[in-house]
Amino acid sequence: MKELEIFGLRPVIEAIENKRSIDKVWLVKSSNSKLYSELISKLKKNNISYSLVPKQALERKFRGKNHQGVFARISPIEIIPIEKMIQNTESKKNTPLYLLLDGVTDPRNFGAILRSANATSVSGVIICSSSSSPINEVVVKTSSGAIFNVPISKVNNLKDAIYLLKENQIEVIGLDQTGKNPIYDTDLLNPLAILIGSEEKGISKGILKIINKKTKIPMTGNVESLNVSVAASIALFEVKRQRNS
Repeated sequence: MKELEIFGLRPVIEAIENKRSIDKVWLVKSSNSKLYSELISKLKKNNISYSLVPKQALERKFRGKNHQGVFARISPIEIIPIEKMIQNTESKKNTPLYLLLDGVTDPRNFGAILRSANATSVSGVIICSSSSSPINEVVVKTSSGAIFNVPISKVNNLKDAIYLLKENQIEVIGLDQTGKNPIYDTDLLNPLAILIGSEEKGISKGILKIINKKTKIPMTGNVESLNVSVAASIALFEVKRQRNS
């Protein structure tokens, strides 16, 4: 994976705090933001090279995007093997909570999911190499830097990942509106992997056949489905609620 360009004040600060290898940072001069001052301080403290550039230069580069007057070139995001992810989780005291994504291809949705995953202490996010969002600057920006705190694993086949999780006594629950029981009535206390499908197609039929069970988010009104990042957030925070009660 080539070097990654990220933009936005918070994502760049998060990258510094998480000891990412930063090549250089480009900034539009500003003195009105507390985050901007914090970024400058961290750049100097960590001896990271930076340059001041005209606002027009960033407008051309990130046309239509909220760059907040800063972008950086950093080392690629680390992708770890799923076996290592499981092994790392087993060495910790927290009850495992994984997130499986089946066909989530929109970078903004992926970034928002990672943000929720970070907020709920997810052990790792597992995606498929052939049907997932690229890990790019939009994902980093939308995640508000959470991507640096959440382990990510790419697999060639989600079915193989599910079989491996089940072999390690991890229950795999699919979030699907055909499920009989609402997620609020589902026991989420044991080691768990939540499977989320794409907004357009949901979870693949072949994958639905091999998971432990299905659960749904109860809805009223004329809404047939939720945005995939919203659905993931609801599910993850319900796990957190049950485990903290």
